[in-house]
Formats: sequence, structure tokens, C-alpha cells
Amino acid sequence: MKILILRFSSIGDIVLTTPVIRAVKQQVPGAIVHFCTKPAHRSFIEPNPYIDKVHYLTGSLKELVAELKKEQFNFVVDLHHNLRTTMLKAMLGVKSASFDKLNLRKWLLVQFKISTMPRVHIVDRYLAAAAQLGVKNDGKGLDYFIPAADEVDLTTLPAGFQRGYVAFAIGAQHATKRLPVERIIELCGQLRCPVVLLGGPEDESNGHIVELAFEKQAATSPPAPARIPDSPYYFPGASAASLQTTIYNACGRYSLNQSASLVRQAQFVVSHDTGLMHIAAAFRKEIFSVWGNTVPEFGMYPYRTEFRVLEVRGLPCRPCSKIGYEKCPQGHFRCMRDIKFDLDLPQTQDGR
Repeated sequence: MKILILRFSSIGDIVLTTPVIRAVKQQVPGAIVHFCTKPAHRSFIEPNPYIDKVHYLTGSLKELVAELKKEQFNFVVDLHHNLRTTMLKAMLGVKSASFDKLNLRKWLLVQFKISTMPRVHIVDRYLAAAAQLGVKNDGKGLDYFIPAADEVDLTTLPAGFQRGYVAFAIGAQHATKRLPVERIIELCGQLRCPVVLLGGPEDESNGHIVELAFEKQAATSPPAPARIPDSPYYFPGASAASLQTTIYNACGRYSLNQSASLVRQAQFVVSHDTGLMHIAAAFRKEIFSVWGNTVPEFGMYPYRTEFRVLEVRGLPCRPCSKIGYEKCPQGHFRCMRDIKFDLDLPQTQDGR
């Protein structure tokens, strides 16, 4: 049986489709799984061993449909469910199923703060779209496959980061999903450990500001009081004087797969509501998940891993969007500026 799965964007959303890909490949007898997306996602889609062939939207929809028709699919699983995928399915003329986007319920939550959202993760809504194929949730969570060539050797990091660090994904597609840089500095300061900042080239300047802030602090201040050895957060080999925040700005220096490698090797992860948060969940990392104008109730919180939400609950204007804005519509940005960073830090892997 030849099955086509559709999801054009974005990084996090595609990572969230991986339980469906795996379930279809492993649970449907004789399944040949094709995936259709945008070429920008090639680097982390093609290493997936549960996908037999990938198709890319590189030109017009008509050209893509002509390519897909040659494959003679038996079934299409639409995990994007927008106008373009609806047109694509109609032109293919193949039996299909789509996931429920719950747009009306999201609209009620955004516009009137009326919550009718089910307590169902989007992964389970994705899986429901493939239910006609007889697949079920295997409970194994998300997948992310890093090619061997993209694994980052920690000995290539600055010396102070080679024995352990926290990964902080400081980027997000929309500004209202990102902490202001001064609050990133504040949060990093509470971690009191080596912190690797991750993000794209667009995040490099903010990362540089954070890095400079702690370089200046180290030059003008004595070491901060260290956590005592029986603290639940203690790095292997760390001396009392060394337990303070140091920053390595890796934003824009690594590819997505390399950033994923750094996430995989981190002690734990701090992240906004963004793709690296879901990649961290794929590696079962413990996550401090920071939420601004969006809310976990939309169903896209970290999946099947330990996580803690940092947010301002009860703010009358929140959520103001199911996606995000380039600036706060109200002008005050309290959803990010008022978050309390009361951290109960997790244990390191050696239990100290």
C-alpha cells in the first residue's frame, strides 16, 4: 500500500508528524511511505528511515500534482489541511483523511478567551487522521534523526562547555513568542552554569548581547554564590567557584541538525514555543518551556517528555494569536515581561 503524508511547514510541526510516519510504516502491512513538504526541510526529513521517498513543493502546485500522480497512491494523510493541500487532494483524486485543526475552537480562545479546546495533544490529532489505516499510538514519542556527519563533538566547544551545559533556544519565528533580550539575560543568570545559546543567524545579535552581558559581569564582579553539592542541580567536576553563568553564543554557527546534536547532548533545555523545543522532546530532554502570546492549551506543548511551563497565567489579553506577531498588539508585552523565573532545577544525568 502506497501512502502519501502531507505537511509543508514548519520545523516543529513536521517533527510533530513523526509518530504518524513511524506508525504508518510499522503498522500498515506492506506500507510504502512518501512524504511531501518544502525543500527547506530536506536536511531533517531525508534521514528519517521510516520514509521511503520525499517529494518537494519547488514549483507550482500543478507541477507537484503531476509528479505525485505518477506514484499512484492508495491513500493520502493530510497533516496540514489548508487550501493548498485541499486542492492537491482534489487533483489527485485519491482516498484521503485530514487532521482536525480545531480552528473554530482556537478562534474562540483567541478572540473571546473561551476555552473549548480538548485536552488532546496535536500529535494525537495527527494520529487520528491516519486511523482509517488502522494505526494506533505506539507510545514512543517523537523522532529526530541526526546524520553522523552532523553530530557535534563537544571537544570542539569552548573548554568551559565540554563537561556539561544547558541549551537555551532563544529564537522563535514571531517576536511575541520570544523573551526580550534583557529577560533572556535574567533567566540565564538564574541558571548559574554554562549555557549554549541556540538559534539561527537572525538570533546572533541577541545572543551576542547576552554573551557580552555575562562577560562584563565576570570582569567586574566576584563569582556568584554557588549551589551546594547536595543541590538537585550540580555539574560533574564543577567547583564551588565555577558554578556561575557563562555563555557560548552558538546562534547562526550551526546547522539545524548540528543544533539538534547540541540539544541532544545538553543537561536540559530552555526553549520558547518553537521547533527546537519539539526536537528536544524527541530526545526526551527535560524542558523549561517559555510561553508568551501563545498558550500550551493549543495542544503543542512538549510531547512525552518531562517539561515545566513558564508563563503568565490569567493575563486577560492572552492568547492574542494562535501564531504570533512582530510586536505586542497591546504595547505592554506583559506575557513575556511578567513571567516569574522560579526555577526548581533538574538533576544532571549522574544524579548529583
